Amino acid sequence: VQLQASGGGLVQAGGSLRLSCEASGGTFSNYAMGWFRQAPGKEREFVGAISWSGGNTYYADSVKGRFTISRDNVKNTMYLQMNSLKPEDTAVYYCVRSGRSYYTGTNDFGFWGQGTQVTVSS
Repeated sequence: VQLQASGGGLVQAGGSLRLSCEASGGTFSNYAMGWFRQAPGKEREFVGAISWSGGNTYYADSVKGRFTISRDNVKNTMYLQMNSLKPEDTAVYYCVRSGRSYYTGTNDFGFWGQGTQVTVSS
């Protein structure tokens, strides 16, 4: 399984970015997917997850109402739409794949992609 995240960059506070995660290998549509992030000097943080069909989504309180996860099982791609960005959203964002169809916890994710840097300036 390979996961390729893209779409990071520099944005001003209040702005928006959309990250993409393209998966290859395995059967993308069978599994829940998710996003984590890690800011400099901080522990890795769960951002959110989406079930195999896209019918269920889960978000950390810190991003709820601002971030939206979606997926396109035809394109084998997951998205993270980030709105109303804040400087504290600055981090490397990682896409991850679960071994389950639905999200049950942060330990679900055994497959990790390389990160993409998001920097939010104040």
